[in-house]
Amino acid sequence: MGCTQGTAAPAGARPENAPAGKQLKCLQPFKGAGGLVYQNRLGLAPLTRGRAHPDTGCVRDIHVTYYSERATGGFVLTEGTGISRQGLGWFCAPGIYTKEQVESWKPVTQAVHKVKGLIFCQLWHMGRAGHSDVFGSQPVAPSAIGLSGECTAKNGEKKPYEVPHALTVEEIKQTVQDYATAAKNALAAGFDGVQVHSANGYLPDQFLQSCSNKREDAYGGSIENRLRFLKEVLEAVCAAIGKERVWVRFSPNGDFNGMGCEDNLETFDAAIRLAATMKVGCVEVLDGLAFGFHKKTEPYTIERVRKVVKEGNPEGTTAVCGNCGYTLETAEKAIADGLADLISFGRPYMSNPDLPERFRDGVELAPVPEYPDWWNKRDGDGYITFPKAKKP
Repeated sequence: MGCTQGTAAPAGARPENAPAGKQLKCLQPFKGAGGLVYQNRLGLAPLTRGRAHPDTGCVRDIHVTYYSERATGGFVLTEGTGISRQGLGWFCAPGIYTKEQVESWKPVTQAVHKVKGLIFCQLWHMGRAGHSDVFGSQPVAPSAIGLSGECTAKNGEKKPYEVPHALTVEEIKQTVQDYATAAKNALAAGFDGVQVHSANGYLPDQFLQSCSNKREDAYGGSIENRLRFLKEVLEAVCAAIGKERVWVRFSPNGDFNGMGCEDNLETFDAAIRLAATMKVGCVEVLDGLAFGFHKKTEPYTIERVRKVVKEGNPEGTTAVCGNCGYTLETAEKAIADGLADLISFGRPYMSNPDLPERFRDGVELAPVPEYPDWWNKRDGDGYITFPKAKKP
């Protein structure tokens, strides 16, 4: 789930002291790794919306409209997209592991490319953060540690979290292969690249953080060992489609899905440095605190992200993308100060499909939609029912 400002709309409008129109640095093109050219530096963050077919995990015509309407930003990151049946635990979320799913994504990528947009498929394995009603089998995780509280199961029903099965080494190897296969499938569907979702308490994040990883083998214990799963996933995905087309997402500040540890600063320094050392195309970090903050360390800042990325990749081919709580003003400052190359926006993009144009023209943003619109509906209502602004 992407996180950005979810408060009053005027805070997103162009501030009086900000440059207008084409003078905005955030609306200038960006040349990324591998020759990818982003038409501007603002993009759609990954947002779980729960509109895929409940039985097949295929996207539908409404997804074509939704994503193409929001493709005038520099990039589109899809909602979390299951890499395997085992990993897809959100009711009515899409997948990228069957031929039918791959075919269903093709009209989406074609529509985005028609308006000169770039679109990346977010590769998602939920690990313990779901229910067997949706997974079809017991949830899995690095360790047999369940979450407290309730999760959303099939048909939106609330059920208690289950204790997950601790993955064996053989199962880990298969999961790594599932990521590589999903990445290949994404390119076959027309995506420009993929984003490995290693944030918000999903499987790679569960391996990274000491609160959820209590393994005593090569995948647990030290930071180096806890990084091993992510390292193997990134190596496999980069080998499958090329490192320049790979993004990775981190949430060092977040408490979603029971995450947050006292050693997060050191852990995420190592994780971000690893990704940069591998020269992936972009590292996106939820540096903002609007999606929850565990308060177990000082906040992990965008300044720190840039520093660590430079340490890992002095050549500068790994871009930095900030996320969570940004407004036009703070996005412009982060980019102008050289701290971020790109900024992703989530919730404001739901009701403002023409977000870059509104920023350019100084048009006030429409309010963030009501919560039921986010992922509780199964049709186009609250999804593709938000108009673009009238031209001034």
